[in-house]
Amino acid sequence: MKQRYLLSGCYVLLFIGLLSPTVGSAADITQQLHRPVSSSSGRQSREQADTLLRIGEQQYASGFADKAVTSGLEALEIYHAIGDFKAQGFTYDLLGMSYIQLNRLKEGEDVMRRRLAIARDNKDFQGQIFGLNNISTLLLRKGEPIAAGKTLEEALTIARHVKNIEGEGLSLSNLGLVAIRLGEYNKAIKLYETALTFRRQTRDPVGEANTLNNLGDAYLEARDYQETIGTYGAALRIAQTSRDRTNQLRAIDGLVFAHSAVGRYQRALDLLAQRLNISQELQNLREELKSLESYANLYEQLSNYPSARNFYERAIVLAQTLADSKKEAQLTNRLSQIVKR
Repeated sequence: MKQRYLLSGCYVLLFIGLLSPTVGSAADITQQLHRPVSSSSGRQSREQADTLLRIGEQQYASGFADKAVTSGLEALEIYHAIGDFKAQGFTYDLLGMSYIQLNRLKEGEDVMRRRLAIARDNKDFQGQIFGLNNISTLLLRKGEPIAAGKTLEEALTIARHVKNIEGEGLSLSNLGLVAIRLGEYNKAIKLYETALTFRRQTRDPVGEANTLNNLGDAYLEARDYQETIGTYGAALRIAQTSRDRTNQLRAIDGLVFAHSAVGRYQRALDLLAQRLNISQELQNLREELKSLESYANLYEQLSNYPSARNFYERAIVLAQTLADSKKEAQLTNRLSQIVKR
């Protein structure tokens, strides 16, 4: 199995929010891996575990991190039962990134440390590269960019030593995230541009779209809207071709922000229509909620208060469906401000 779990960019735009997971905690993983192997689990085939892992990867790419965790845990139990350490490492990659998407950092750190330990024990240099990159993502989420940068420099050194092009591109891309966190936007742009050359060599469309979205973030922070729109547009085209819904939605969010900033409101509305359709096709209520909230904000910006009220009301209904009381309160407050106008 080829390592294909890619790091999510620091999402610097609007409406970050994720579904609450329904899976076990880090302690559950330990209990699961150290319980006696039953006869039924012993009969589970490697093919079944591989299928679960592929399903988990698809679920993660489609924005269903909670479902990816469930699939990953099932695969992990089988791989542990048959003693496949390399496959366990791949599964920990998926679990780690899924936990990060769900903002469950404790569980994420646990599985990432396990993944790195397996890679080091087996002198798996590619596993070390990806493990270190994943840990750097966690450190960025925790607000520790300096520590993340040092971790990535170690990953980059290993990648260059063993001439791992995929790992070098990933490490450079994530060093760009560190530069953005430190406010070094020009440095971030250069890192992303270099990373793209490696991503393209490996013919990795998901990685290329992710790095392009990161580059779009850097241009956006630098207020270079022309380059921002061009870069997010390139990410969107690649993501559409590869059916990479995660990067597709992220590119649309960037384009909506950038087009709105330069007064191209109709283009922003057209993109939001695409976003809402994708969310509904995926039956992803969280992403649908983000789409409705984006619509409401844009119409409010345009002083079209009847349309803004309509989308806020629809978003509130979805927040209630998701039992997200915090989001419901935020939306209700925004709606009350609209009603007063």
